[in-house]
Amino acid sequence: MKRIMALGIALILLLAGCSANINDYRQQTPPLDIFQYFQGKTEAWGMVQDRSGKQLRRFHVDISGVVVGETLTLNERFVYDDGEKQQRVWHIRRVSSDRYEGTAGDIEGVAKGVTSGNAFNWNYSMKVKANGSTWLLNFDDWMYLQDGIHLFNKTEMKKFGVTVGTVTLFFTRKEQ
Repeated sequence: MKRIMALGIALILLLAGCSANINDYRQQTPPLDIFQYFQGKTEAWGMVQDRSGKQLRRFHVDISGVVVGETLTLNERFVYDDGEKQQRVWHIRRVSSDRYEGTAGDIEGVAKGVTSGNAFNWNYSMKVKANGSTWLLNFDDWMYLQDGIHLFNKTEMKKFGVTVGTVTLFFTRKEQ
């Protein structure tokens, strides 16, 4: 029994050591400043997949960003492939040169983010409606700036530490 437990702990430590670290992107360019990138108009296309990789939904998002002092307000308007519409308004505060905190109506508590190089890692818990129920899922967002116009976003959604789905988004800045 002790051997099985030791093997389990070793496996968990090995898997934890495989996760990305924001500092891995320190030298990557162009540098991502989320206030600069999201100020003005941005458009995105994305999909939601279940844990097996099956595509569940596709969506389009129009985003308007306004920066006032150390706060970025993002107004996101989603339209899903089945016609459903959603809106989310984020209030993101810069707490240091590389750290951020944010709130939105369907976010439980405060989202925490950190940036380094061309990457931004954003963690939060969101209330998600699915199959007539509301679930509190933990989101681990990773955003990567490709150039001054294009940004990629990959998100793992977890419940009790187990990945239950992913969201993939492709952003493009509109002419400012």
